[in-house]
Amino acid sequence: MAWDEWEQLKASAAANQPTQMRLNGIPEEDRPNAGAPTGDLEVTQKDLAAIGDEAFKLYNRLWEEARVTSTDTAATDLKNQGFELGGALSHVAVRWDRQLNSLMDACALISNHMDFTDKAHQGDEIFIERHVSSISTLDAGFDESWAEPGKKNEIYGEDKKDKKD
Repeated sequence: MAWDEWEQLKASAAANQPTQMRLNGIPEEDRPNAGAPTGDLEVTQKDLAAIGDEAFKLYNRLWEEARVTSTDTAATDLKNQGFELGGALSHVAVRWDRQLNSLMDACALISNHMDFTDKAHQGDEIFIERHVSSISTLDAGFDESWAEPGKKNEIYGEDKKDKKD
């Protein structure tokens, strides 16, 4: 590709791009459900449990199937026999173990977080339900017909301003 051709392509791409900054949104044509009403993210407890369960299953499979203990033995044997390959194999085995442990930690974190999120949201639901129901009980205790419009509630006493005047 020639330099002139590259400059033409850059100019063409720049001409096709909108120059306005977009905050808190993307163009309608780039939305996955364009035209559909948008709203908050909605996740059910069943979804969270399924994600956590899959992460837990992956963790167990990695523990059972991805650990390679025979590589360390082979690397040691090769080193003892004077082969350079033993050092390289040992290096690969150490890197594999680190990466495997990192992946297993991520799976455990996801699984545990989904369990925590499930329990936390259940607690939030109970908290909100209790507060909403107590507000409706409180509202039911108020009676707007206690006095004529404009008349003050006598239970609060007189205003200090009224006494000074």
